Amino acid sequence: MSAIRVVIADDSRVTRDVLRTILTRDGDVEIVGEATNGLEAIELARRLSPQLITMDLTMPVLDGLGAIEEIMHTKGVPILVVSDRSHAETAYQALELGALEVMPKPTLESDDAERLLERVRLLSGVAVITRLRRRSLAQPLATRPVAPQNSEMAPRGFQYIIAIACSTGGPQALARLLNRLPANFPAPIVIAQHISHGFIEGMAQWLASLCILPISVGKHGERLKPGHVYLSPSESNLCITPHHRFQLQASQAEALYHPSGDVLLKSVAEVYGADAIGLILTGMGRDGVSGMRAIHLGGGQTIAQDEESSVIYGMNQEAVNAGVIHHIVALDDLPGRLMRAVRCTTHRQMPL
Repeated sequence: MSAIRVVIADDSRVTRDVLRTILTRDGDVEIVGEATNGLEAIELARRLSPQLITMDLTMPVLDGLGAIEEIMHTKGVPILVVSDRSHAETAYQALELGALEVMPKPTLESDDAERLLERVRLLSGVAVITRLRRRSLAQPLATRPVAPQNSEMAPRGFQYIIAIACSTGGPQALARLLNRLPANFPAPIVIAQHISHGFIEGMAQWLASLCILPISVGKHGERLKPGHVYLSPSESNLCITPHHRFQLQASQAEALYHPSGDVLLKSVAEVYGADAIGLILTGMGRDGVSGMRAIHLGGGQTIAQDEESSVIYGMNQEAVNAGVIHHIVALDDLPGRLMRAVRCTTHRQMPL
């Protein structure tokens, strides 16, 4: 088998040395070029036709966002953003432009080093398409929903709840899905997106800039509100108590997935039974399958993103093969499906 052809784009020689050492240690990755700025990255992408580019965001001459936009508009290449955690929100803007995933800069001995190599192997085989020039996102026209004044007096405040598990390709899918839900959406949405530590707040801010619904990272003891989107932190697993509040559980040291989709979905199934709606999106692995089974057995509705619209048809395929999915739905049809599931009558779409 021929080696995976990779271009590294980073203005730091030290970082390039670290990335080169990690990626070439097993012999199945070949570094065919190194760029020190965005313009060089564009030229190497055109001339060398790599199977993947690792892209820093803060570079001279032209930054990583500019390089990603130009590459994806001229000759699409799988791009993995390798960025400092302090640039988390900017990193998620890169996904909007066409990058596949974001992860922190690794050290030679860190767990992120193995994850980087794993991600390069996986993403180098993803088919990407050359994009049209970016359109500006429509700005929300409606006001954000107002929380009930006497929420503590209400035992619940909503009928249905939506629980989502996703991994690789998930942020892009979530942006397209959540951007199309209206301000009067009546159900809380809880999400377990596999993510590197230190990036979840940036992802929440990025999604919030695109959507009408309020989006935040779930906090221990926080009460769920209808029409609010909550992301699980990566360092802990998010659960829901019978009092409709969040509980953060410590993640096991040997856990494969951070955070765990199964833990979140199982708690939703246990508390809400037939009023639970489970959704499993694009991603690698089997996380979420047991959680979707719990929702299915509890009488709730289960939905999986279809293969054609998935970056990685993995988690969702496993759930389909396990026989725990009621509906297989294309990404662009998911907003309408969820609207019908929670009996929301207003559907105002915004282009993304």
